[in-house]
Amino acid sequence: MSEPIALQAPSSITGTSRLGTAGFAIGVAIVGIIALAAIFGNALVPGDPFMQDLGNRLKPPFWMEGSEAGHLLGTDQLGRDYLARLVYGARISLLIGISTTVTSGLIGITLGVLGGFFGGRIDDAVLFAITTRLSIPVVLVALAVVGLMGSGLGLVVATLGLLLWDRFAVVARATTMQVRNHDYISAAWCAGASMPHLLLKEILPNIASHLAVVATLEVALAILLEAALSFLGLGVPPPLPSWGLMIAEGKDYMFFSPWVIMIPGVALFVLVLGINLVGDGLRNLLGTERLR
Repeated sequence: MSEPIALQAPSSITGTSRLGTAGFAIGVAIVGIIALAAIFGNALVPGDPFMQDLGNRLKPPFWMEGSEAGHLLGTDQLGRDYLARLVYGARISLLIGISTTVTSGLIGITLGVLGGFFGGRIDDAVLFAITTRLSIPVVLVALAVVGLMGSGLGLVVATLGLLLWDRFAVVARATTMQVRNHDYISAAWCAGASMPHLLLKEILPNIASHLAVVATLEVALAILLEAALSFLGLGVPPPLPSWGLMIAEGKDYMFFSPWVIMIPGVALFVLVLGINLVGDGLRNLLGTERLR
């Protein structure tokens, strides 16, 4: 009698899984380091991000000739310490990214869960709202709103939060439609569970993993949009050191002092890359669990 043949996963799938795990670990490390620097920046960086010193303006960073020990990443056009402004800018970028994602997530998840669970006219209304939102250009509307009402941290968060909920709604609606027909939902309904209990205790926890992936991507998108608005002068108002605003302030000196746009640009790239790696890693891990 022949022995059973053990089934093995293809090497390409195993390699992809390992690569996704490594990318996830790298992304978590990047985001964790930047988050710790943003939270404990005042203790880690002795410089003041708002103090001006025109006598020390445009000092180069430590790897260039003419740098000063007290300014590791140099100074900007007003003599402000660039390392301190970079760390403070990380705080603003993460605050805007997370706040915007929370706002858009509350709107999109609520609409998506209601439409996917109840169906009928409620679902038609949700689909109409999603279609209407997808027809609106986010950047142009954000520019118009901020341009008319003025720049400000709260206004940027509110504007982006009201414009970036569509992905949450689409994913929440699709996953809710898959989950609502499961046996445990019917059992909870027959046991007398109320409608809020079904939505909050039965539906939402079982679609939370999919929404977590969307949330990571939305954080990265919100940070990039805030940087674009600040670069155009319609985002975070000065003297707050937003990374987009730092790039905008340094563009006039880019040919003589290129570090003034290189440093915040690289920081923005690394942060968005780390968040995207976290999102891709979560997607790969969740996909692996579904295959088991």
